Amino acid sequence: MGFVGQDLNELFDVVDEQDRVTGRAPRHEVHARGWRHRAVHVLVVNRAGRVFLHKRSMQKDVYPGAWDTSCAGHVGAGETYDRTASRELEEELGCRPAVPPQRLFKIAARPETGWEFVWVYRVEAEGPFTLQPDEIECGGWFSPEEIDHWVRERPGEIASAFVLLWPLARGRLQP
Repeated sequence: MGFVGQDLNELFDVVDEQDRVTGRAPRHEVHARGWRHRAVHVLVVNRAGRVFLHKRSMQKDVYPGAWDTSCAGHVGAGETYDRTASRELEEELGCRPAVPPQRLFKIAARPETGWEFVWVYRVEAEGPFTLQPDEIECGGWFSPEEIDHWVRERPGEIASAFVLLWPLARGRLQP
């Protein structure tokens, strides 16, 4: 069984508890076995301080229909976190900012991230964006206060990694 917009045979680096590469395996196997691997989350912030969030496509293999960071994605085998952040911005949002995404912090692999080590990035952009329909159903701009309320009151509507990373990112959104 496959999903539109994602290759279940895409190769990921499998990593140990220190985020050191120990091997490679296809997406479906990494997810099925709960092996540690790598991902990025990028928060796009506009000049008004609002954050762009997206609703994941119903075709996604994890958290279909959940709200999530501006864009996110797995680090492919042999790819760097930084390159992945720029690639995901372009692929999912059609966004090529003048300044590359800035690293904010790293989250260790854990159940809430699907056993992904996650680097969280911030980038400034205004849109409009060209949303990749196989990945994203829709998106919108939200104030940090609106997101705080949403995470607190309706966390079931949001991907678990975002619920985990938002409180850590919240105070780091301004340049």
